[in-house]
Amino acid sequence: MSRIDIKRAIALLVTGKAEPLDAKIDSGWLVRSPSVVLHVPEHIRLTIAGNERLWKVPPVNRREILRRDHHKCQYCGSTKRLTIDHVLPRSKGGTHTWDNVVAACERCNSLKGDRTPEDAKMPLRTPPKAPLHPVVAFAEQFWRDHQDFE
Repeated sequence: MSRIDIKRAIALLVTGKAEPLDAKIDSGWLVRSPSVVLHVPEHIRLTIAGNERLWKVPPVNRREILRRDHHKCQYCGSTKRLTIDHVLPRSKGGTHTWDNVVAACERCNSLKGDRTPEDAKMPLRTPPKAPLHPVVAFAEQFWRDHQDFE
């Protein structure tokens, strides 16, 4: 279920990708053009399953890394002057993948240098991993919250 604007609803109805859920003419809107009067109902249902509904793991880039790490340095927790750090440096065979990059402030990134967190004695607050599908992330958070009550 999601909300869409009326332009998108009209496009889906006209192209046959959606159908009205209720047949009542009194709920919805009448949209007029010079040659056509179109009834747009309040609720529609998609009749096709398109590729636009597929969720993909986002690309490894600065914005997505900062979002995953909640805009905090993974070494000290600072929110100032954040950069991207490779946990296993690229010079030592590290890759630019979700499980090897974290957000780090300039100070921590400089202190760590070309070493691993163990060599630099700078433990990570959370281990890096690829972002989860939003539904999976919601379910994990839901179960985490409800296990506290038991």
